[in-house]
Amino acid sequence: MTLVTRQFERVANVVTERISELLGAQVVVLDDQGVVVAQSAGYANATRELGLVDFPFELNSRTRDLRTIRPNFRLPIRFDGRIGEIIITESEDGEAISPRLTRKLVEMIVNQTAAFTQLPNQQELKNKFIHDLLQGAIASEADILRQGQILGMDLTKARAVILIDASDYILRSGNTESRIWQQAQFIINNIVSFFHLPNDTICAYIGDGEVAVLKASSTPDLVAWANSEDKASQSNLSWANLVALKRASRSLLVRLRSDADASISIGIGRHHPGIQGLAKSYQDARAALSLGRRLQGPNQVYCLDKLGIAAFVGISDESTKIELAKHLLSPLDQEPDLLETLDVFFL
Repeated sequence: MTLVTRQFERVANVVTERISELLGAQVVVLDDQGVVVAQSAGYANATRELGLVDFPFELNSRTRDLRTIRPNFRLPIRFDGRIGEIIITESEDGEAISPRLTRKLVEMIVNQTAAFTQLPNQQELKNKFIHDLLQGAIASEADILRQGQILGMDLTKARAVILIDASDYILRSGNTESRIWQQAQFIINNIVSFFHLPNDTICAYIGDGEVAVLKASSTPDLVAWANSEDKASQSNLSWANLVALKRASRSLLVRLRSDADASISIGIGRHHPGIQGLAKSYQDARAALSLGRRLQGPNQVYCLDKLGIAAFVGISDESTKIELAKHLLSPLDQEPDLLETLDVFFL
């Protein structure tokens, strides 16, 4: 469903409640296909009392059985290219409703509500910005910093990307677009709550049931999941704190799966320096998630350094392949005899 469709639903929901409140009547809004997209509380209660399914449903196949609902007015509703119809019943106290006054009242509320909902939604702007940033679609670091600041995001900190596939929960069969956004927000709220650092955990729903987390990944930001042996195990600064980040992600996975009661998988990208490095971190996380699910199955945390040779197949960036190889072979630096044997073997 498009942004215009979501905005049409927002306008319809506000209009139904306002008209119902002002006129003391039951109100329902249909789209151009005759499907209910919004209904006042009284209308919803009537459908439940008669044992009918919740909206959306087709007016001609469902509401004809609503004998308690007697349409008094049927008025067109238009917003940003979408056309629908608003149906208003008699007032609950039987008071006469002026058709002319009702029409003017509906037009006024629609126009006021439409003007408000056309203002860009902060979360949607944030989602689009992070999506474009991770895709490498924003070339200028100055533009990235400026847009991030406007949206309340500090992108000057060292960050790594955690990519969460919650499609089994967010895109459940039968979910409407508004429900999808609610489910995505539920996942995001859980992530922010888990890390206890709302200013340092930047989350966005990037579509297809996936949430991207730009997690602050310096040592102080991961101290809750670190131990004294982690630093010694790292041979390259770009892999620093990755062990702690994996621990954090595994704990996050347990919580999300429990709260959502659904299959969820997580891919982790290592920290790459610079703001543009976020796109590289996302590519790492994307490759790890895609390969990990295929090789190891769902409901796990995946990282390139734990996928072995398969990781080199899923990576297109040559510098990342070289750095990964160095990282995986670094333990051999402590085994000079084994290195000598390998040198002889491969000569």
